[in-house]
Amino acid sequence: MPAIVRGGRRQSSKQVPKRGAPSGKGGTRSRGGARNASPVPGKMAAIGRLDLSPRAVVISIAAGALLLAGVLATGARAERIGASVSGGVDTVMTGMGLSLRRVHITGASTEATPAIQQALEVQAGQPIIGLDLDLLRQRVEAVGWVREARVVRLLPDTLIIEVREHDRLAVWQAGGQVKVIDGQGRVITGADAGRYPGLPLVVGKGADLAAADILPLLAQRPRLMSRVDALVRVDERRWDLRLKDGSLIQLPATNQDAALIQLDALDQRERLLDLGFARVDLRTPDEVAVRPSAGDV
Repeated sequence: MPAIVRGGRRQSSKQVPKRGAPSGKGGTRSRGGARNASPVPGKMAAIGRLDLSPRAVVISIAAGALLLAGVLATGARAERIGASVSGGVDTVMTGMGLSLRRVHITGASTEATPAIQQALEVQAGQPIIGLDLDLLRQRVEAVGWVREARVVRLLPDTLIIEVREHDRLAVWQAGGQVKVIDGQGRVITGADAGRYPGLPLVVGKGADLAAADILPLLAQRPRLMSRVDALVRVDERRWDLRLKDGSLIQLPATNQDAALIQLDALDQRERLLDLGFARVDLRTPDEVAVRPSAGDV
């Protein structure tokens, strides 16, 4: 007769092997049926366990206190220590061949290149990893010629500077000085006006700012533009076109394009620019007044 035990578990009088009992191979199984892992050697089992014994905690606190005291004791020497470490890193980088050997500047004119090289303030042999590319870009863009720049580090030893310069719109003469200006009327610092004989000459106060409006209109009329010697700003309101033969074309303060269209029509009918004249007055709307040259009177 089966025996009854507390908890409702019943056992027979015969001893039946328990499920999951060891069969002599393959290790043991847990109560849930999973096979237990093989025993772990003592040294491997120690890995990952943290020793939180009172003795270990006291030793860790003491070591941290000694490290803090060492840092505080250095005082001003901490900066020198940091510099020494930085110098050591630079030496290692140089030893690995990561030092500046070449600087390539693209997009710059022959005039601008020396100024850009001077602004970079880099030297051959210095660690290329330590270069501040943003600072170098700012230095290059501070050069008067440069509109914008891009700096690229090409390991192991090359620095590439890509430059876009200001456009050269005209040569501006005012107050006894001659300067090169860009499309916004800004003076290009360092530009030698004598090296740009092909640029239009604009003269007078305010001519620098107004040149960007009139020059595109003239560029559309190459026949007229080829004869212009200078554009003279009058009272900061309008332009006089002084031609190479001494003739003068007076433009109005407004509607300059319409006035030039009238001049084009007259030139096509009468070949006015070929005949020669002393003055053409276009200041009155829908009217063209031509004064012949002295030899034609």
